[in-house]
Amino acid sequence: METFQFLGFNLHAWITIITILVMFSVLLFTKLRSDIVFLGAIGVLFVTGVLDSKEALSGFSSASVAVVGVLFVVIAGLTHTGVLQWIVKNLLGVPDSFSKAILRLMLPVAALSSFLSNTTVVALFVNIVKMWSKKLGISPSKLLIPLSYASGMGGVCTLIGTPPNLIISCLYEEKTGEAMNILATTIPGLFCLAVGVLSIIAMRRLLPNRKAPEEAFESTGDYTVEMLVPSDNKHIGMTVGELKLNNVPGGSLVELRRFDGEKVLSPVPDDEPLMGGDRLVYAGEIDELLELERSHGLVNAPHHVFHYKDANRKKRRLQTAYITFGSSLIGTTMGENGFEKEHHVTLVAVSRRGSRIEESPRSVVLQAGDTLLMSCSELRSDTSHMTSDLHFFESEEIPNISKRTFISTFIMLTMVALSAFGVLPLLQCAILAVFAMLIFRCCTPEQAMRSINWDILMVFAGSAVLGLAIQNTGIAERFATGILDICGTNPIVVMTAICFVGTFITEFISNTAAGAMFFPIMYEAAEKLGYEPYPFLIALMIAVSSSFATPIGSPTHMLVYGPGGYRFSDFLRIGLLMNLIILAANILIVNLVYPLTPLNP
Repeated sequence: METFQFLGFNLHAWITIITILVMFSVLLFTKLRSDIVFLGAIGVLFVTGVLDSKEALSGFSSASVAVVGVLFVVIAGLTHTGVLQWIVKNLLGVPDSFSKAILRLMLPVAALSSFLSNTTVVALFVNIVKMWSKKLGISPSKLLIPLSYASGMGGVCTLIGTPPNLIISCLYEEKTGEAMNILATTIPGLFCLAVGVLSIIAMRRLLPNRKAPEEAFESTGDYTVEMLVPSDNKHIGMTVGELKLNNVPGGSLVELRRFDGEKVLSPVPDDEPLMGGDRLVYAGEIDELLELERSHGLVNAPHHVFHYKDANRKKRRLQTAYITFGSSLIGTTMGENGFEKEHHVTLVAVSRRGSRIEESPRSVVLQAGDTLLMSCSELRSDTSHMTSDLHFFESEEIPNISKRTFISTFIMLTMVALSAFGVLPLLQCAILAVFAMLIFRCCTPEQAMRSINWDILMVFAGSAVLGLAIQNTGIAERFATGILDICGTNPIVVMTAICFVGTFITEFISNTAAGAMFFPIMYEAAEKLGYEPYPFLIALMIAVSSSFATPIGSPTHMLVYGPGGYRFSDFLRIGLLMNLIILAANILIVNLVYPLTPLNP
C-alpha cells in the first residue's frame, strides 16, 4: 500500500479522490439526502484506513460546527421577534426607477445576510418582492435574481455570514493557533458587494423578463380540479345531464374518467350515467367549483376512502408551492406518487414558467421549479412536513413587532462587537447570545431546537473531514505543486487561478465543501510560494461563495427559481459575467487590504 504510486498519488489519495468524485456525482444526479451522502463518504474513508477514528470524527467535534449550530438559535431569536419584517417595512419604500429599486432591495438583504442565514432572509423576501414588484410595475424575475445574489454577496462580509467563511477560519485557527477577526472579510466583502450591485444595474437588460407563475392562476378560467364520486353518493345512476354537471357555476366539465381508469370521456355526453369512483375533471374558477362538494356530494380527488360527510370541510385553504431541486416529486405525477393522500392536500393546478399546463393536473410529470396550486384544509395548514419536496411561501409566520424585536437586535449586535474586539472568542459570544435570547424570551426552547438544521451541520462536519483527508493524503500538496508548475511563482496569478477554479466548482457542489476542499490547496500553495496564507484564504472565502451562474449553485437560487418562472439559462446569461466580475474585484481588493507578506525565514 505504501509503495503504490500512480500519477504521483498513493493508494489512500486515490481512494479519497474517487470517494469525492462519486460523492459529488451522487449529489448531482440522485435525490439522496446530502447529509447521508457525506456520512457515507466519511464511512468509506474510515473503513479503507484513509482516516483513523479520531480523524473521521474530528468534524463533529470541530468548533466551527458548534458555532454554526449555536448561530441557528441566535437566528431563530431574530426571526421570531420580527427583525426581518421591521427592516422590510421600513426600508423598501416606493423607488421611482429600476436602479433605485435594486439599491433599496440589495443593500438591506446584503446587510441582513451578513449576520443571518441567507436562506432565511431570501425565504422571507421572496413573497415581499413579488408583491413589491407588482406595486412598482416590474416583473418579479427582474428582482428575484438580484435578491439571491445580494444574499450571497452580503454573506461574505462577516465570518458568520456564510458557512465557508466559518469553516475556512476555523481550519486556519487549527493550523496556526491564531483566530481570524469576525470582521476580517468586511472591507473586501463590501467592495465586492458594491461592484456587484453596480454590475447588476449596468447589466439589467440581461435580467430575464419572465411571467410570474402565479399569473397563470389569476384568470377565472385557468383552473382545473378533479372531483371524485364517493361510492355511497345518492346521485349514482343519474346522468350527467340530469345532474347538470356539464356546466356548473364557475366552470365546465372537460373530462370524465371512469373508476376503472380505462375509459376517458371528453367531451362528456349528457346521457352518461354517474358511477361510484368516477373522476370529474373541471376547468374554471376554483372557489365556485369546490361548491360541488356540498351541492352534489362530490369530494376532491383522491380522498375517496372517506365518507362524504367526513371528507367535507368547513374551510379550504389555497396555497402556492414550488417544487424544490432534489424533490422526490420530480419525474412523477400526483396521480401515481401518493403525495396528496399522504399529506391530505389536493393538487388544483400546475404552472410552469408562468403558464398553466393545459392538462389534468394529476397527470402532469412534475419538474423542479413547477408552481403548484394546492388545496388543503385549514385544520391541516401546517406544511412543515412537506418542506423536503415543496416550499410554501404563504405558510411563513409573520411575528408581531414588539420590544423583543429591539432586544434580539441588541443581543446580536453585542455578540458581533464582543467577538470583533477580541473580548471573547466567537463560540463563547454565540453561546452567551443564545442564553440571552432564551432569557428574554425572544424564542422558546422548542423554537430554538427546531431551528437547528441538522442536515447542514452534518454536511459542515463532513466537509471538514474531507478537507482533512485531502491534506493528509498529500492531494493538497500535489495540486498546489501542479498549480505552481502551470502558473509560475507569481502569487497573484496563483491566487487568481485557485479562486477561479473554486468559483466555478461551487456552481455544482456545496460552497461549504468547496471551502473545505480548497483550504489545504490554497494554504499549501501560499506556503510553497513563501507567503503568509492569510490573504490567500480571505480571497478563497469570497470565491467559494460567489456562485451566480447556475440555479443549483446556492440554496437561495433554488428558492427564487420557481417563483421567478426562470429557466436554467437565465442564470447562465448574467451569472457567468458576474462570476468573472466578482473574481476580479475580489483579487483586487484583497491585495489592497491585505498586502502579501513573506513568511518569516
